[in-house]
Amino acid sequence: MSSERPPTIDPVAAARWHAAAPAVSPWLHEEVARRMEDRLQWIRQAPESWCHWDAVRGGLQAHALVSARYPKARCQIYETAVHCEDTARQALAKPWWSPARWSAGNPQLGLPGDASVQMLWANMALHTAADPQALIAQWHRALAVDGYLMFSCLGPDTLRELHAVYAELGWPAAGHAFTDMHDWGDMLVHAGFAEPVMDMERITLTFATPERLVQELRELGCNLHPDRFPSLRGRRWREKLYQALSLRLADPQQGGQLALTFEIIYGHAFKPAPRVRVSSSSAVSLQDMRTMLRQGGKEN
Repeated sequence: MSSERPPTIDPVAAARWHAAAPAVSPWLHEEVARRMEDRLQWIRQAPESWCHWDAVRGGLQAHALVSARYPKARCQIYETAVHCEDTARQALAKPWWSPARWSAGNPQLGLPGDASVQMLWANMALHTAADPQALIAQWHRALAVDGYLMFSCLGPDTLRELHAVYAELGWPAAGHAFTDMHDWGDMLVHAGFAEPVMDMERITLTFATPERLVQELRELGCNLHPDRFPSLRGRRWREKLYQALSLRLADPQQGGQLALTFEIIYGHAFKPAPRVRVSSSSAVSLQDMRTMLRQGGKEN
């Protein structure tokens, strides 16, 4: 498991979605980020610098919350999708006449350097990555020793009602399978993180009409499954989908509203000091070597 890529994510489709996803912060992403930000109260050490990974899709309102919690911390914004860079720059840059423009809290855009930040914040990005272990490795490199990762993503129970509708109609899968939180924990350890803490909750969203439901799903993502419908569908198919959603997703406890489940996974892990036994054939990064030398000096 630790060396495999998600079998139900089409890498080409994932890359296309990443390059074309709306440069906005979906409501659900903002809500999840708000709940994740509340978890920061349990972390005693405030970071000197932090990185917001894909802030536009992850939540610009939540960015303001984290910035307010750590007003003295330097902030790095990294947008992995080029089309989101301008949105991030316009939304987060301070006015030229504001003294805050020159303060530590004014965000800088660009890829964080190795071991350059004490916190990496990545909201609702991991579940659409075609190679999530490579992404986790990037996060690990950006963090300084004793720095920590805060992330969230969708879990396996997400859209279970929609998957059931597609199965009943004999259609291909409605979307790719989401990874279990225990597997994410294993991947974090495999990448070099320590003390991963994973938890989850389920959020039920309700919609007045199937049209509104589909609109929300289009903002959140798209079907990345390799065996999804191979071509475009017509109006009749769409009408059949809307009818099925209205019949099967109506929840009497929600006044007949259409209900969808979203399982939210929250993850937190530290980057420990490297433990490398140096031999004639060892390959050690310069940053890890510096850390080991500092530790050796403290012990003597």
